[in-house]
Amino acid sequence: MSDICVMIKPASGQCNMKCEYCFYADEMNNRQQASFGIMQPEIMEEVIKKTIRFASSRCTFIFQGGEPVLAGLAFYQQWLECERRYNVNNIEISHSIQTNGLLLDAEWYRFLRKNNFLVGLSIDGIETTHDAYRKDSQGNGTYKEVLDAARKLQLWQIDFNVLTVVNKETAPQIRHIYDLYKESGFLWQQYIACLAPINAKPDAVDYSVSPDAYGDFLIALFDLWENDFWNGTQPYIRQFENYIGILLGIEPESCEQKGVCGFQMIVEADGSVYPCDFYVLDAYKLGHLSVDDFDSLGQAGKRVDFIKRSYNHAQTCLKCEYHFICRGGCCRNREQFGEVYGRNIFCTGYRKFFEHSLERMKRIAEWVKITRGDYLWNC
Repeated sequence: MSDICVMIKPASGQCNMKCEYCFYADEMNNRQQASFGIMQPEIMEEVIKKTIRFASSRCTFIFQGGEPVLAGLAFYQQWLECERRYNVNNIEISHSIQTNGLLLDAEWYRFLRKNNFLVGLSIDGIETTHDAYRKDSQGNGTYKEVLDAARKLQLWQIDFNVLTVVNKETAPQIRHIYDLYKESGFLWQQYIACLAPINAKPDAVDYSVSPDAYGDFLIALFDLWENDFWNGTQPYIRQFENYIGILLGIEPESCEQKGVCGFQMIVEADGSVYPCDFYVLDAYKLGHLSVDDFDSLGQAGKRVDFIKRSYNHAQTCLKCEYHFICRGGCCRNREQFGEVYGRNIFCTGYRKFFEHSLERMKRIAEWVKITRGDYLWNC
């Protein structure tokens, strides 16, 4: 038994948007069954029952997609009722949901607030950068609708963070994006580099961000964040917070910044389980919660092999002066399926960033240690 975090795909990869760079749509196109539909009540019950039985004191359910709101509000109401039936030991249960915000209405806001859901809102910066790739099913931009959802989350006093994809459009506009987020009061921010399609070269698609451009993006963002840090007004930016934590001797919570894959459970709508959101593919299926439990899934050979493979760091990386803090990044960015690279595709960008920022991050870490104690970082 252990604390556990489970990511649920309640509507599989179904979505009411057609984002050009969507990595999950790409995964769906590369597996035998693209979509598993909406999770059925009997699967829901098995997922909840087995998760709660496995958890010792705490469990977290993260709902993602596709667009998880497509499962409908009644689905989530039923989910919480099922939790109450099985949570006889009163373990702590928390919930988060990642959404594009288009389908949220007053009923949804009321539900999210009442039940303390943490919301992740997908938004790609300013209007021009967001609408470049984040369009609805008719090909129209969605920026105004998503920004309206953010305003309403604030009005309803619902905790939320913004998730921004770093691509060819957003990377060079990060200063404008940062200013907008600051003016809008978006104090919890996460940025993820855009993934290339499976079996495609990283620079083969129009929306890709080049390694050098990604390095420039990180430098510009860090400069803005650092300035606000010394003024005591910095937003929470996950990547930088984890880097400072590493310098303080704190293990990063982000698997990308650990440099190796860990214990993840991604549950598709049919109850099938996978080791990572970036590998929800037939070859990586660990089992099925209709017949397996989390103890057996944790020991699954495929999972063990998957984790071992994540140690595929190139020798040049292991000898790099920045490896202790870079750690090679996400495994998905160190390989393409069928060909292992070992060296992160953004390596030159990371090197440029650390050359610019590492000593300044060390000064922040030292200040934190002296004034707060390292154990208080991120508390």
